[in-house]
Amino acid sequence: MIDFLATNLVARSAFLLLVFMLAVFLVIAVIRIATRRAVLRSGIKAIAQSQPSERSTRLQDHRDDGWTKLAAQIEKAGLNLADTKGDQLREKMIAAGFTSPAAPKLFTLARLVLVLLLPTIYVLLASAGGNELSFFRLYLFGSALALLGLYFPNLFVTARADRRREAITNGFPDCLDLMLVCVEAGLGLEAAMDRVGREMLHSHPLVSALLSGATLQLRAGAPRDEALRKMGDRSGVEEVRSFATLLIQSDKLGTSIGETLRVYADEMREKRRLRAEEKAHRLPVLISIPLVVCMLPTMVGVLMLPGAVRIVREMVPALTGGG
Repeated sequence: MIDFLATNLVARSAFLLLVFMLAVFLVIAVIRIATRRAVLRSGIKAIAQSQPSERSTRLQDHRDDGWTKLAAQIEKAGLNLADTKGDQLREKMIAAGFTSPAAPKLFTLARLVLVLLLPTIYVLLASAGGNELSFFRLYLFGSALALLGLYFPNLFVTARADRRREAITNGFPDCLDLMLVCVEAGLGLEAAMDRVGREMLHSHPLVSALLSGATLQLRAGAPRDEALRKMGDRSGVEEVRSFATLLIQSDKLGTSIGETLRVYADEMREKRRLRAEEKAHRLPVLISIPLVVCMLPTMVGVLMLPGAVRIVREMVPALTGGG
């Protein structure tokens, strides 16, 4: 490899360019981290010295928006990052936990970069290794890597959304139990959601974020049905949407919220128990696959090997006339 780089001018230039790009990237990353820490320190000092009514505004102003600025600068350069299915992509990004307005544009940018970057890396590595690149090979591997770069961000976002929905689904029954305790203790719905959201910050942070967001909307003056409906839409979980609809109906009909929470909490715990039983019943089927693939050939070989050895030693010479 070193001899090839020393003798081949193109490979040496490509390698030096790659090293230079990595060094520039590391320097820029270190500078950005140092600048960000300095900005955060100044922002914290300003927040500590400000009045309580101004702190929320200052926190919003000092929020990290580097990705948003990056997307805006790329679009100003003439590259349109808007997707034809912008609304569906926006819902998918929110379901995966990417709530920034620039998340769909950054998703499109990531796909574009990977489509160009992966085939380029393959060409550079193949050239550096001294392998001759035929047109068929270049077309086959380049197309495969481009398709991988095109669909990998989509798979990543889908997997992240599935994990997020699973975490919310598993943590929501505990949230209902705590809300039931708070409501029966005399707290209102808004106060109960705020209290439970603060209590579940470490145990179930996704559920806590949903409750805190709905509480902030209620404090900002949004109608209760609108805040609850948006909470269900942000979660992407059908159980949370049903819970929001149930609370809206209970509020409009004047029924007891405590009784509603008790019934729905029992139902959610029952669903969680059924999901656990379903996973437990799937285990024997899943275990049989590695059993058949890995252990069964070994057992068959161990049982049949002595007989095969005896056949080779006794019957084969007799059949060939050597016995």
